[in-house]
Amino acid sequence: MPGGHYSEFMTTSVLRALPLQELRERTSAKWRTYPQDVLPLFVAETDFALAPEVEAALQRAVSIGDTGYVAGETPLPEVFAAFAARRYGWHVDASRVRTTADVSMGIVELLRALIVPGDRVIVNPPVYPPFYEVVSEAGGVVTRVPLRDTGDGWELDLAGIEAELADGARAILLCNPHNPTGTVHSRTSLSALAELAARFGAVVISDEIHAPLAQPAAGFTPFLAAGDAASAVGYVVTSASKAFNLAGLKCALMIAGSDETAAVFRTLPDEVFWRTGQFGLLAAVAAFRPESDPWLDSLLSTLDENRRLVAELLATHVPSARYRIPDAGYLAWIDLSDAGLGENPSRAILRDAKVALHFGPAFGAEGSGHVRLNFGTSPELITEAITRIGRMLAS
Repeated sequence: MPGGHYSEFMTTSVLRALPLQELRERTSAKWRTYPQDVLPLFVAETDFALAPEVEAALQRAVSIGDTGYVAGETPLPEVFAAFAARRYGWHVDASRVRTTADVSMGIVELLRALIVPGDRVIVNPPVYPPFYEVVSEAGGVVTRVPLRDTGDGWELDLAGIEAELADGARAILLCNPHNPTGTVHSRTSLSALAELAARFGAVVISDEIHAPLAQPAAGFTPFLAAGDAASAVGYVVTSASKAFNLAGLKCALMIAGSDETAAVFRTLPDEVFWRTGQFGLLAAVAAFRPESDPWLDSLLSTLDENRRLVAELLATHVPSARYRIPDAGYLAWIDLSDAGLGENPSRAILRDAKVALHFGPAFGAEGSGHVRLNFGTSPELITEAITRIGRMLAS
């Protein structure tokens, strides 16, 4: 049977975050990095109870001691393929899906297999800080082609990417949807990116961990669904971990777009697959089944309200802030360059407002003056955090 939060979920289309007192009982990084007087809105963990089907699957596993090694064959590839067809209209061949521990590990191992040491790998800052590290870990050299600010949003700088590919870059590490901006790249730009990669003999690895969190109106396109060229040059690495708050359980999927590109899986060490966590796999299967769709829809509805609340609160309490409502995820990318807090505003905000936000400069030089705020929590906590920041700036 589903867990104790099931009845609350069934009575509303909006999820309620757990009470702050209960959240402080958690032992994850979000709740153990800072003292209790700090509101933690930095790391990408959410404050909701697990989806009922996920909770039930984990409780069942514990009750029967299903805590051993992951099986060589599991239902996850087929379950994810059905999820992708249902949610994105993307038809995934389950035979081209493999699992590993997490998205970063999947990216590292694919890069190791696809480039040689010293090869240049394009990233699009401001971008998830571990992108710089995984490229280096795989022996590559980071080549920065920042997102273009259009005035209304951000987009891939295709001309800049083309120039770097022409100059010898061998791979593109894409973030789709993009972290931290919440940008959902258009099908047109993804198709053009794939054509560029094909022309120059490069590969594209697309981190799509935030894909289940794309708002319905955003028109999310998986990279491998962006056309024949994308299928020929690309890989997707994704997980249920961000949407369903399962990062500690360790399960991600690596997906190839063709039989030819899937051949790289046979070259990877067996340990790449064996690192998949048993609990992570069981939770991912439950998360991607149709029974969890209503919970995910409720989460998206909640995040839709929260992303707009952030805009309202900033306009009221931090009018110097610049913020664009993201198309995906639960991360607000906020420009505080005009607030007088220097290149890394998070430091002063942590010290003086007791609110922990992610450091903008960690995402690249383009993050100077910025902070990243996690709004995957209650409206009350978001309100308190932004009110504290406004009060600090006013004083």
